[in-house]
Amino acid sequence: MSFYDLIWLVPLFPLAGAIINGLVTHQMGLKKSVANTIALLGSGLAWIWAWAAVLQWYFTEAHTVSYVVKVYSWISGGDLPLLSGGTAPLEIAASFQLDPISAVMVCFVTFVGFLIHLYSVGYMHGESDKAYSRYFSYLNLFMFSMLTLVLGSNLLVLFVGWEGVGLCSYLLIGFYYEKDWCAAAGMKAFIFNRIGDFGFLLAIFFTFGWFGTLEFSKLFALLSQHHGDALVGSATIIGILLFVGAIGKSAQIPLFVWLPDAMAGPTPVSALIHAATMVTAGVYMVARCNFFYQLSPEAMLIVGIIGGVTAVFAATIGLVQNDIKKVLAYSTVSQLGYMFLAVGAGAYIVAIFHVVTHAFFKACLFLGSGSVIHACGGEQDMRKMGGLKKYMPKTYWTFLIATIAIAGIPPLAGFISKDAILAKVFEGGYTNLNQFGNVYYLLWILGLGGAFLTAFYMFRLVYMTFFGEFRGGEEAEHHLHESPWTMTLPLQVLAFLSVVGGVLIGFPGILFHKENWNFIEGFMGPMILGANGHGAEHAGGHAVSFGLEWALVFLSVAIAAAGIVLAYRWYKKDPEFSAPRALAERFPFAYKLLLNKYWVDELYDATIIRGTVALARFFWEFDARVVDGAVNGTRHATVASSFVSGVFDLKVIDGIVNLIATINQTASRYFRRLQVGFTQGYAMVMVFGAALLLAVFFISF
Repeated sequence: MSFYDLIWLVPLFPLAGAIINGLVTHQMGLKKSVANTIALLGSGLAWIWAWAAVLQWYFTEAHTVSYVVKVYSWISGGDLPLLSGGTAPLEIAASFQLDPISAVMVCFVTFVGFLIHLYSVGYMHGESDKAYSRYFSYLNLFMFSMLTLVLGSNLLVLFVGWEGVGLCSYLLIGFYYEKDWCAAAGMKAFIFNRIGDFGFLLAIFFTFGWFGTLEFSKLFALLSQHHGDALVGSATIIGILLFVGAIGKSAQIPLFVWLPDAMAGPTPVSALIHAATMVTAGVYMVARCNFFYQLSPEAMLIVGIIGGVTAVFAATIGLVQNDIKKVLAYSTVSQLGYMFLAVGAGAYIVAIFHVVTHAFFKACLFLGSGSVIHACGGEQDMRKMGGLKKYMPKTYWTFLIATIAIAGIPPLAGFISKDAILAKVFEGGYTNLNQFGNVYYLLWILGLGGAFLTAFYMFRLVYMTFFGEFRGGEEAEHHLHESPWTMTLPLQVLAFLSVVGGVLIGFPGILFHKENWNFIEGFMGPMILGANGHGAEHAGGHAVSFGLEWALVFLSVAIAAAGIVLAYRWYKKDPEFSAPRALAERFPFAYKLLLNKYWVDELYDATIIRGTVALARFFWEFDARVVDGAVNGTRHATVASSFVSGVFDLKVIDGIVNLIATINQTASRYFRRLQVGFTQGYAMVMVFGAALLLAVFFISF
């Protein structure tokens, strides 16, 4: 029995930790050391087993083929009719799949997840014992859900993990549930994700209805044999519905508003949600289901447009935010837009590559912000920070490295993956990809604009936080200190990976002008369906000249450098920030527009939320008035509305609820007489029952 034959143990380890901490440690109020030991064992064993399984599988199996481990038959039934004609047996297994895409995801999810668990030991030390164990129980459960998502061999198992991370986000974002705004933020995340999940569920039903299977390997094989346009329509519908789910989970326009509010949870939770797990699930799912998108240029274009617009839209909001975690939150929304931009250009491997590098530098940034907040006594407003470089050198240097990476400066990881995205999008226009070439040129320009904005607002954050004089008051300054090693060690590891991670797994082929030169393209290539539905080891290729490629590289670096220089002049060179202040005063509406996040939340509140409540109140009050004969006294209006209010609302809805209560109340009134506490009564009932049984026995004979 090999490690990869037991790949199902990888999600089982953190699940065991979640159960023990939730049902034993929490309920018994055991010490914090017990809770964090169990949580670290759960996440650490998952990391070790996952890496052992992937390495053993890589060196012993033909890793161009999916390796499926069936745990048990989950759902089985008879033959069902298909929309495409014919029938197919209903057979869905609880099974896990190891292939290049899941291998890459499970390796970085377990590794980064373990580092976040370790960081949490120091960050959460001030919590009570029960809150501490509850936190680690939720954190382990989050790991279990994400690992189930990435290892599931079919859409339904993936959906179980998908819903699991949604539940855990609700629990962790609303961790401080005694605060109304934290509880509201958790509920907001839950509701917006449910909206997207409706599209995902429809995609699952349509997929089985057309193809008779939900297994990824079988769907890939079916669609790789496709020639012509017979399945283009079904692939388009399924692809768009899947992307609706991804829009909710990965916080794209218009369902992005929940992610900034996710900052209500503890900072390590933000790192886990934004870097290693939940929000990248949408990108993974779309890349995993590339066989649908490769058949549908329209679906790909929709994904690319939403991604490109979101990348710039979120970046503009990040320009003026003053909460350190909110800046990073909108940065995450923007970076996710880049990932979907890559998917829209058919660069699925590059999208996953950016998921991995983003996990390194974004986890480092969020954990670094947590270190800053920890030192500042919970303060998150950058206007009350400054000068932290001399008090927190380890946090500063690691944060600076991660900032350089996300800004796209070579040779750090963020540069390599982001530049690859821009190159693929440009190729889409250059080669007239999917007959929408001009649109991809526009998306490339959006990507360049987003690169400039990212470099600017991230270095704005660095200069406002770590340079100049401390602006938080003398008393707060006396308490400034570097974080403990449990917090700084993960920062140092993640900063190191932010430097070398891109080169190690995605060494840019442009340096040698060779395809599949880097590891990740050669490794993941067989999992991508070739253009026009034919299986291929690598989808895409260098379509532009060698010189033009280098020109594009220099252009993207120059644009990022321009953003850094502007941030330096406005926020480092001038400690009073006079230039941005003057700009805000000159264009007050534009400044308020960005500061208030385009009033999208207010728009939702004014239209959907209040509109729904007002509509429900109108119909209820209208029904009540008609029943009382207040609306014109017409017989038809009275009868119709009387039925709605008096019959359906009051009799059916309220009647069902009241009936259940009445049944329970009546039953309890009689059954409670069976337990009166008198031994004589119990003995009498036993004698009566025995006599009755004997009578029945003799009568039957």
